Amino acid sequence: MPDLSPTLIATVALVFLLAGLVKGVTGMGLPTVAMALLGSVMPLVAAAALLVVPSFVTNLWQLLAGPDLALLLRRLRSMMLGILLGTLAGSWLLTRGGAAWATPALGGVLATYAAYSLLVRTPRVPARLETLLSLPVGLATGLVTGATGVFVLPAVPYLQALGLERDTLVQALGLSFTVSTLALALGLAGGGALGGAELGLSTLAILPSLLGMWIGRWLRGFVSPAAFRRWFLLALLLLGLQLVLR
Repeated sequence: MPDLSPTLIATVALVFLLAGLVKGVTGMGLPTVAMALLGSVMPLVAAAALLVVPSFVTNLWQLLAGPDLALLLRRLRSMMLGILLGTLAGSWLLTRGGAAWATPALGGVLATYAAYSLLVRTPRVPARLETLLSLPVGLATGLVTGATGVFVLPAVPYLQALGLERDTLVQALGLSFTVSTLALALGLAGGGALGGAELGLSTLAILPSLLGMWIGRWLRGFVSPAAFRRWFLLALLLLGLQLVLR
């Protein structure tokens, strides 16, 4: 963990305020925005540790607020198992495998996700393939999560392709992100990267995250969530490319 200077604390608070605002407007994006911005100013493993508590709290809220938790647990159990196993493996790379590749890898994931979301129409996964795909998708998502701290690929496109109702999709994303967060916390703790100092600062980040979500929900009455999402994805694409090139 970097030294807890007033500048660093203010930076962390601002990052989670912005990340919460994006989640408040679009319904997702807190871990993605937090990792994208924190990864620019600190080691990726430290940024991932700061993400744990606010991500868990906000995504657990999203998970429990939905209508179909029991159904989703049955339907997506193999995907969640894959996320757990993949994240534990990926976090070994992040905590023990060296960090020279971590920032460009994060940038590549962010740029790929943004480009996909902007340019590709959501496909449909036939029901007959869901059983075959869920575990591999979970494993791939877990490896990306553990190695970069970002939960979106390929979980988000896959869940969008299942043809779920809107509220059920939001809950499914909450389930995926909650499991990813817990698995990331286990991996970081096992690698010695999630101790008392990290958990303390991560807990403090809940406040700006929730404030940002409240502001984001208020802004939804004045901006188009679809237009906001497009501009957010464009910014994410540019930031991801910058991290790769750096």
